[in-house]
Amino acid sequence: MISIDGQSLTLAQFRDVVFDGTACTLAVDARNRVEAGRRTVEETVSRGDATYGVNTGFGDLANVRIEDSNLALLQERLILSHCAGVGEPLADTAVRGMLMLRANTLARGHSGVRPLLIESLLTLLNSGVLPLVPSRGSVGASGDLAPLAHLALPLLGKGEVRVAGEVMPAGQGLERAGLTPLTLEPKEGLARINGTQAMTSLLALSVLACRRLVRIADLIAAMATDALRGTDSAFDARLHALRPHPGQRASAANIWHLMQGSGIRDSHRQGDVRVQDPYSVRCAPQVHGAVRDLLGDVETKLVIEMNSVTDNPLIFPEQGDVVSGGNFHGEPMALAADVLALAVSELGAISERRIEKLTNSAFSGLPPFLTRDAGLNSGFMMAQVTAAALASENKTFCHPASVDSIPTSADKEDHVSMGMGAVLKLQPIVVNTYRILAIELTAAAQGIDLLRPLRSSESIEALHQAFRERVAVLQEDREIATDLNAAYAFLDDIDRFMDALQ
Repeated sequence: MISIDGQSLTLAQFRDVVFDGTACTLAVDARNRVEAGRRTVEETVSRGDATYGVNTGFGDLANVRIEDSNLALLQERLILSHCAGVGEPLADTAVRGMLMLRANTLARGHSGVRPLLIESLLTLLNSGVLPLVPSRGSVGASGDLAPLAHLALPLLGKGEVRVAGEVMPAGQGLERAGLTPLTLEPKEGLARINGTQAMTSLLALSVLACRRLVRIADLIAAMATDALRGTDSAFDARLHALRPHPGQRASAANIWHLMQGSGIRDSHRQGDVRVQDPYSVRCAPQVHGAVRDLLGDVETKLVIEMNSVTDNPLIFPEQGDVVSGGNFHGEPMALAADVLALAVSELGAISERRIEKLTNSAFSGLPPFLTRDAGLNSGFMMAQVTAAALASENKTFCHPASVDSIPTSADKEDHVSMGMGAVLKLQPIVVNTYRILAIELTAAAQGIDLLRPLRSSESIEALHQAFRERVAVLQEDREIATDLNAAYAFLDDIDRFMDALQ
């Protein structure tokens, strides 16, 4: 059970909830803060103070004062009007993350909602009753309005939810969760939809995927380097101590460790006329390591955002103040997603170059396109083309979303982050890069087979053997897409070979 307090959520806890279904509950101290914030809103309403989002319209309609008798209706209509999303629904993992993150930001006590509202979100999460949230419709300021409105809608008894893959009316889903539709009170509609939790959830999912990706890249690069009969001297720790970027040193240590004891490496220590390997091999630590370091920076920003209050206006109970600001603006997450896209694309780009070297007999000394009887067989010719296509597609997706801004709401919201666009286009880059690495693994394993009877290191041979249980050596041409898809699936089971890696 994870205690939601608005300020201590970790990425590991996010993973446990999103993937393993760990339950969440509202922390006692958070409940006290939330109740204090709610009292401040009620006092503001009773005084009749004009307060944005409490007794006024929204956006360019902020100057329209709303009658007290319509304050609850105002909040409901806000959610209904902002349910303007289109496109395919977000994955269940993303929606679970949104529910958790929205509960966490409200738990800080600066949004003015009742504890009941937070507990209802957590009940949906714990019960697996997930709002159907369209993926398109957010410009990232004021936060993810449309996605969060769709997230909020089922608690009003409206919209649709998904339970264990089955889509049903929200009312039916609420019954399964033991809930009844809520009647919103002043500020509670706005507090439900103003924030960055859609883009933050999606970025968190990509960061978790990239944590594995950088280690997998080192593992496969080591096999490819040995299959290319490359030298391990470029991974000597002394070199990297002189340029001590943490990620570079970690990647170099990983590749060095994996290659130790290789009979293939020992076979060409003497008499090899080659002095240096190409950059895609020799500079793998510098490239992989730079991605590692940037990923760490993104993760730091992500965890801050996960524990931030991104509503507007914000409530300060101790002073009794209600303050309007711009914490909903998604620029931190938009920029983080855009730079991570560049970094992950580079992992795919350098992997594709190693694939080319493996298939290029003029460089590798291996049979052309890693196949015997070349000409009759084309071997890995088209596998490299597929890797090139994926790497090129990644470059297209790398155009930064955050440099764009289209004013909305009658130019009141005149600069927006496009953070949702940034995280949405990051996802296919991550998937494409996994697929490129799967192709590199398939090619590297074939290269190892073509060097028999020489054997690689114990670590690389263990990986090779496990891979061959899933994908047979290519003796003659067959539908290679089947092999590439099997290799991609194999990456889900590759963690056991990375226990000793940094």
